[in-house]
Amino acid sequence: MKLKEIKKSSETIYEGKVITVERDIAILENGAEAVREVVRHPGGVGVVAMDNEGYVYMVRQFRYPFYETTLEIPAGKLDRGGEDTRQAGIRELREETGLVADNIEYLGDFYATPGFCDEKLAIYFATGLHQGDTDPDEDEFVECEKYHIDELVEMINRGEIKDAKSVIGILMTKNKL
Repeated sequence: MKLKEIKKSSETIYEGKVITVERDIAILENGAEAVREVVRHPGGVGVVAMDNEGYVYMVRQFRYPFYETTLEIPAGKLDRGGEDTRQAGIRELREETGLVADNIEYLGDFYATPGFCDEKLAIYFATGLHQGDTDPDEDEFVECEKYHIDELVEMINRGEIKDAKSVIGILMTKNKL
């Protein structure tokens, strides 16, 4: 098997501020056709910012789709049309926490929900932190908190941190240390 599908046609059914939704017809390996609905997203970045004592800066914010407040690593979406993930990580870290890092190291990237969305997120590890002023987006309200990396891993294991980019970023960082 080649495990490949070929796009026969595509129609944009929704275009919003952040996402675009397309309905495609794909030709499968056996020649049959299938409908594929795809959410197009510009991608995102998350930053695990750790101080010299092993404490990680996290942000608490309300997430409308789940109607709950979540604990997450500082993160944000990329600008449409492409944006350097490292620069976006530096920007998001400063906007949400006020932190500026002497060192920012790429840890890897992942697909958020590959079954229906093309969002790809890059994860960075930031050290050598200096406090500055926050500059959140006008529709963004966050509280900055810090936790020891070991405590965050325990929180993940207890199911208290549910945000995928945060779980992945924290575990990638723990494995790196």
